[in-house]
Amino acid sequence: MVTDNGGARGGAGAGCGEPELSDSLRTFGAVLKALRDEARLTQEQFAPLVQYSTAYIAKIEQGKRYPPRDLLDRAEEVLGDTAARVLEAAAKSLTRKAGLASWFLQWAAIEEDTTSLYAYECRVIPGLLQPAPYIKALFERHLPPLTQEQCERQVSARLARQQLLVERPNTMFSFIIEQALLERRLGGSEVTNALVDHLLVVGRYRNVELQVMPLVQEDHAGFEGEMYLAETADHRWAGYVEGHGTSVLISDPKAASHMLHRYGKMRSQALSHQATTRLLERMRGG
Repeated sequence: MVTDNGGARGGAGAGCGEPELSDSLRTFGAVLKALRDEARLTQEQFAPLVQYSTAYIAKIEQGKRYPPRDLLDRAEEVLGDTAARVLEAAAKSLTRKAGLASWFLQWAAIEEDTTSLYAYECRVIPGLLQPAPYIKALFERHLPPLTQEQCERQVSARLARQQLLVERPNTMFSFIIEQALLERRLGGSEVTNALVDHLLVVGRYRNVELQVMPLVQEDHAGFEGEMYLAETADHRWAGYVEGHGTSVLISDPKAASHMLHRYGKMRSQALSHQATTRLLERMRGG
């Protein structure tokens, strides 16, 4: 279990926490590229050898993604011991916060390599489902206030991260959101209409299951709060929770299993995907 009082609540939903380019990420990416070039491997040749997609390796080399720990281990087999030690040294600088809490960078790396991603939200719509007007409304209400430039940068970063839904068609994405988040009308009617329209579009993706938890639900297994779960390529589960400046990345198998059981119970308590679509259509019609 990894805990970090990072203060940026955005990995999942509400605050500043989207991946930004930092010097340490750029440096690691440049080192990886140099070592790959030295081994006379293209990104297309290197990626399958370390069991990641070419697009993911490209993002790491560009400093846009936090490198997962498995990459260091797999790269040693491909690039050799000396290169592995160089990468290890470059990776140590990534533990320092450079405008982004380390716990979110780790979760973002897990998101990139997941085969299943589950999310339950009771605070705001999950970040992967937020349309641009909703994201902007969130950051405009951020405390302490952000500059216009900071807001625009965060909106762009979050929209870019949402490409996961399209780039990973074989990954199953499951979202459970509280009906209250839709009824709240955060940002006003226009923002809410844009949100509902976006959810209807995303809900048609073959790899996305969207469920709404009704306002009235006497048997509710999510009373402990929001949660995120991801299944890695080697079928291990990790969890993630955050709120009010405290965030936890959960790697303990037993703790992740307990979260998975709670999520499974909530899936049976929420509206079905089809019933959720009908509810959204009624809301949009209204």
